[in-house]
Order: sequence, then C-alpha cells, then structure tokens
Amino acid sequence: MTEDFLYFLWQYQYFDKNNLKTTSGESLQVVSVGQRNTNAGPDFSNARLLIGGLEWVGNVEMHLKASDWHAHTHTQDRAYDSVLLHVVWEADANINRPDGSALPALELKPITDFSLLKNYTQLIDNQSIVLCKSQFENVSVIQKISMLDRSLMQRLERKAEFVHGLLRQNQNDWEETAYQVLAHNFGFKINAEPMLRLAQNVKLKILQKHRDNQTQIEAALFGQAGLLNTEENDDYIEILRRENDFLTVKYDLQNGRMNAHEWKFLRLRPANFPTVRIAQLAALIQQKGSFFSWFIDIQNVSDFIKSFQIKQSDYWQKHYVLGKLTDGKVPSLGKSSIENVVINTVVPLLVAYSQHRDNRDYLDKAIELLEQLPAEHNNITDQWQELGLEIKTAFDSQATIELYNNFCVHKKCLSCNIGTALVRAK
Repeated sequence: MTEDFLYFLWQYQYFDKNNLKTTSGESLQVVSVGQRNTNAGPDFSNARLLIGGLEWVGNVEMHLKASDWHAHTHTQDRAYDSVLLHVVWEADANINRPDGSALPALELKPITDFSLLKNYTQLIDNQSIVLCKSQFENVSVIQKISMLDRSLMQRLERKAEFVHGLLRQNQNDWEETAYQVLAHNFGFKINAEPMLRLAQNVKLKILQKHRDNQTQIEAALFGQAGLLNTEENDDYIEILRRENDFLTVKYDLQNGRMNAHEWKFLRLRPANFPTVRIAQLAALIQQKGSFFSWFIDIQNVSDFIKSFQIKQSDYWQKHYVLGKLTDGKVPSLGKSSIENVVINTVVPLLVAYSQHRDNRDYLDKAIELLEQLPAEHNNITDQWQELGLEIKTAFDSQATIELYNNFCVHKKCLSCNIGTALVRAK
C-alpha cells in the first residue's frame, strides 16, 4: 500500500463515516476534506472539521503508520504545527504537538471496505505500464471519455503555462513570444531547447528589420547558432560569415552565441536536421514577418496549411548541412510537420491568450482546431488503440499521450477517473 491510497480514501471519503471518532474517542465530522497539497508541507490544506463539537479549519497530514510522523521528522518542522488531524492506516503511536497536547488521529483501517484495497492492489501489482490494461474493457465509455477530456485540458493548461513563462520573460510581448514558441516547435523535440535559445538570442524585432534580405536573416541565425564555425567552405558560407560579422557588431550579438555541439544530428532524418529547420524558420520570417496575429486569427486548418507551405532558400533546397551538396532536392515543410505546428504552437498560444484575455472563444477555437486535425500515430496511441480506444483526431491523440505520460507512467491510477472506477468497482 502507498500513501496515495490514503489520499484517495480521504479525498473521496471512502470509509464508514457513521459515528466517526478519533483514536482518543472524540466525535469527528468532516465538513470539507480541504485541498490536496502536492508541494512541501501537510498533505491537505484548508480542511474544515468538527472535533469534539468544535469547528476547526486547517491542515490534515497522512501516513501509513502514525509513527511515521517521527520517522519523517515532522516534530522538528514548524510547517506541521497547524495540522488539525493525523489520518493514518494504522495508529501504532500517539503523537503530541510541540506544546505537549495530543494530536487528534483518525485510523482508517478499521473503517475501510477491504474490497477497495483488494481492487487497488490488483490494479498496481502488474508489470504493464498501462496498469489497467487487463481491466480496461470493464470501465464505462463515459468514464473513459471524461478522463480523456480531463487529460486534454491538463495538457493544454501545461502548454499554456510554458507560453505564459515566455511571455513574462518577453515583458508581455506576444509577437516575440509567438516567434519563440514556433522556434521551439521547429526543434521537433530533440533540438527544441537549442532552437528556443537561438530565438531568444536573436530577437524577432532584429530579424524583421532585414526582411528584404533573406541571406542576412540566415546569417544572423546560423551565426548565432554557432554553425558557421565549420571547416566546410563555399561562396554561400563566406557570404553568411561576412553578413554575420556585420550583424554581430550592429546588434551586439557576440555574447549569446551558441556552440555547434549543442545541436543534435545523430539518428535524425536529414529533412529534420536543425540546419534545414533554421533555414525554414528564416524563410517564414522573411515572407511573413510576424506570427502572432496570423496564429490567433486562424480560421481552419486547411487554409493555414496552404499559407504555411513556404520553401526555404535555394541553397537549402540543395543542402542538408553547410558545404555539402545533396543529390536530391531537400523537401520543404511537409503537411504532417505543419499539422504539428498547429498542435504545438498555434493551439498553446490560443489557450494562453484565452486565459490572458479571459475569453473562452480562443480556447474553443484551439479545441476546434485539434478536432479538425487527424490523430498523431506513435507507440503511445497504438497502445490505446489496442485497448479499444478510438483515436480519430488530434484531440484524441493529445489526450491519450497526456494520459499515458502523466498518469500511467507515474502510476497515478488514483488520480485517474479510469483507475478510481476500477478501485471502486464491486
């Protein structure tokens, strides 16, 4: 058993509450269980309890054994002085507050239906990452759909918080923020962080001043990326170096320059090389200039895909890396890559802007875009489809990815509607 099981019992009050008493015999009534605290300090805050007929508001702490209070050194931590009730599975010790008074305790073991514990043990004691795999078909469709909806909203809120973090760094400049989120997305996971640092080092407002010269945009980006320090040489590389020297002095860029080793090429398809992605980003900057209003005003996915089909410069249609001519033509951004931009750039920006403006319309638009897009296909979505889930749109695939990565992998079954339905099953 884990303390998660105790949190589950307390939060949903899955124990016999008739004639509820503390271990010392005082009457106990739970008016409000409080809010789960996932940070340091007591497990639940702002609980409302009636103990011995008196109403108290404060914190609740939980342990498998009462003696764990000492094992976890709570006696020396002033954050636990405000605990009103010690909820334990087994009351193997009496705990006193710093002033010597007894800390009221509730022992759950004698008042809990053991079928809950049996179901919980059966759920977590298997080797599958998706712990409910063997029982998944026993869960109602409503429970599954409600959990997918919840997972998707959690994913959207987490991605929106990433946008808000950048927005704060950019002093509420939405245009610069949209550019940085796009650059991060262009890194396609493995180079996402280097691409973000590049965009933060070379501000969009600088590049916008050189929209009439795509070579200068490329020079600023490739130079700041540290990719011009190569032994390869050709006329284009020489031009980039000269232009970069000029721009570095003009905009005082030397301090933020990255190193070539920060970029990952290994096991990437050539079309996903960071050099190609930087060139494509440069082309977008040159042809579009700004991004925020373009993303926020998107009406449907098909029109956006058409407007996003932009080719990189001639050099980067013939090179995957600097100085090495390729036999075939380097492809521009494909349809699936543009759909990925909608999912991981446009949608998070819409959700963040919805929160910023307190306007639900932008959130609704974000969800609508996900419903217009086809589902992503990967090993995670394949697992859910094998369990019978229909994954038709990006709404579905994003929800199942979140469910897997942030619930299943971390065995948070008791925070999941599907898991709690199985634990409660009779």
